[in-house]
Amino acid sequence: MKLSFSTHGWCDLAWEEVLNRAFLCKIKGIEIANDQCVQFADVNGPFHKYSITSTVRSLREKGISISAINVSADISYEALITETEKEIRDRIKLAQSLSVKYVILFGAKGGSLDVSKRVINDLIPDARRAGVVLLIKSSGMYSDTAVLKELLDSFACDDLGASWNIYAPYREFGEDPQTTIENLGAYVKHVHVVDSKDTGLDVKHALVGEGDLPIPEMVMALASINYDGFMSLRWDPKWIPGLEDLDVILTHYAATMNRYGNIARKRSHLYNNRSHTGNYIWKHDDLVDLTFGQLLDRVVEEFPDQYAFKYTTLDYTRTYTEFRDDVDEFARALIAMGVKPGTHIAVWASNVPQWYITFWAATKIGAILVTVNTAYKIHEAEYLLRQSDTHTLVMIDQYKGVSYLDIIDELIPQL
Repeated sequence: MKLSFSTHGWCDLAWEEVLNRAFLCKIKGIEIANDQCVQFADVNGPFHKYSITSTVRSLREKGISISAINVSADISYEALITETEKEIRDRIKLAQSLSVKYVILFGAKGGSLDVSKRVINDLIPDARRAGVVLLIKSSGMYSDTAVLKELLDSFACDDLGASWNIYAPYREFGEDPQTTIENLGAYVKHVHVVDSKDTGLDVKHALVGEGDLPIPEMVMALASINYDGFMSLRWDPKWIPGLEDLDVILTHYAATMNRYGNIARKRSHLYNNRSHTGNYIWKHDDLVDLTFGQLLDRVVEEFPDQYAFKYTTLDYTRTYTEFRDDVDEFARALIAMGVKPGTHIAVWASNVPQWYITFWAATKIGAILVTVNTAYKIHEAEYLLRQSDTHTLVMIDQYKGVSYLDIIDELIPQL
């Protein structure tokens, strides 16, 4: 699954900061909002004609792509056609210079389908020459994807597609993801991921996976068409006061979405063990090209109900699915405590289930695990915690008569 995020709402971030945040959080795509297209194209900006080559090189070095460029001008109003077409042509040129494949267009509520067709018809030749595909966003007048399908069918060409945002079709038309895919199918080239919760009085934005939008159903619907494009998070820091740390938002998004695995991947061949009583996912000597978090998700996908842990003396027995759920829950707790990619987490414990949960949660977030020797005395523990720059400590209360609680109480009495 290729994850991206939109710069919409993050106008105060410099380009290098945007790029570094994506890189640290293992986000492979950046969707450029219209405001940043203007901001980054000024004389000192990364999209200025004299900086484009350097920008493309830095993206390539970090393994990051620009997933799409947005246009704010409305393609559905007669009075705006001249300004709209000029802005779109500017974005097509920018996309070509940055080797970006998609430019996303917008039609406001109450707009004209005929006007949209005229604008698109005028612009398709420009897009084709630039190697750019124009995508119509499923919002505004195109929240009803049956209307969007009518527009796309009228052209039925490879130069035009859809950018699916689950929010508007679901909230405004009660359209479930399967219906959206039945309407749009292979037209879907780009996906916006948002979440929200209907409180009964109003609808409030929520972190992905914590609202009531049918995100799992959306992923399943995309899997049915073998979708292999970007899934781009849109999050405005104004939505939830106090939740304005982009690292936390991106880390949570990546952890939530990566559990679905690669939705475009076909089920892989399994390898028999020597006695043919069980199976391996990978050959014995193969180097597995996955992160630890992705590896756990892959095993859950293949063996969801097989036991992962069975601690009979500690009453902890879990299938791979149950264990992954425990890991994800603890990862969310760590993120809420301020843990980010690169944060140091110390674990001071013997061979207990919580040690393994901490390890897997840390790897999913991208945090660094610091292991503390169970035999350490107070001066050794103090030295290690200081030198390792530990942010979060996970520990048992005591081991072999040594009270870890007393040691920490003496070192950090304010806790």
